[in-house]
Amino acid sequence: MDQRTSGADALTHKTDATPALLGVVCGLSAALFWALGFAGTRHGLKVGFTPVDLLVHRYVWSGIAFLPLVLRAGISDLCGIGWGRGLVLMVLGGPVMALISYAGFMFVPLGHGSVIQPSCATLGGLLLAAVFLKEKISASRLIGALVIVGGLGVIGAESIGHIGADGVQGDLIFVLTGLMFAGFGALLRHWRVSAVSAALVINVLSLLLLPVYLATGGLARLAAIGISENAIQALAQGVLAGPGALYLYAVSVQRLGVARAAVFPAIVPALTLLVGWLLLGEAPTTLQLAGLGTVLCGFYLAQRQR
Repeated sequence: MDQRTSGADALTHKTDATPALLGVVCGLSAALFWALGFAGTRHGLKVGFTPVDLLVHRYVWSGIAFLPLVLRAGISDLCGIGWGRGLVLMVLGGPVMALISYAGFMFVPLGHGSVIQPSCATLGGLLLAAVFLKEKISASRLIGALVIVGGLGVIGAESIGHIGADGVQGDLIFVLTGLMFAGFGALLRHWRVSAVSAALVINVLSLLLLPVYLATGGLARLAAIGISENAIQALAQGVLAGPGALYLYAVSVQRLGVARAAVFPAIVPALTLLVGWLLLGEAPTTLQLAGLGTVLCGFYLAQRQR
């Protein structure tokens, strides 16, 4: 009887552990895909793509794939989100934000954008949660925010001391895009829009920009760069960093819960530095590593509930 009970307990434990393990694997994969997207952006700019070219790879292919889903759900009200809200979300968390972010990598190394943008998204999210959504912010999260600011100061010091005016400009671009994404997240919560619905609508609305791109000779520019490089960007931006990462992160949230899954976006900066070093040969500097370590400590504190 005892052996049967222990066997049943072991089976139950194994069954309970399987969804959690799947959630961890999906969360880590999503973080890696986002990191590969950052690295792909840096590489693409180096080989001759413009920020607008990368934007096409990021949104057009997935927009075409998602168009039937949005048409089926209702194009008149954009899946229940509405055109007004959909356009606002497209600016704050879609191609407008992405275009500004891509431009930032023209001024600073990979280690700056991949740390500053998520950090400012976290800081902006905490501020908007307190002021706009009236959420109570714990002492731990406030301390975490201050630690993140300290880490950003370390990275900013490198721009001022070693890169110059271009470095400061690039860093400020990523501050802006991080705050834009924080506004995007706050509006999703305020309007109670699911991340999946928002992703579908944003990608489809991005198709409105395609005629302008075609009219300005964009396809000729893509063709001149070559098939292999375009395939890399279509994979990195249009599949991995876009719908692939979003889907995997959504599965992670479903399996682990919002609080536990929140750790995975926080490790994107570290993974991006590692991927950039291994694939692009951009070894992080001492100041970048110091800023990253400080920011990761701040992320940990900012995600605690107490």
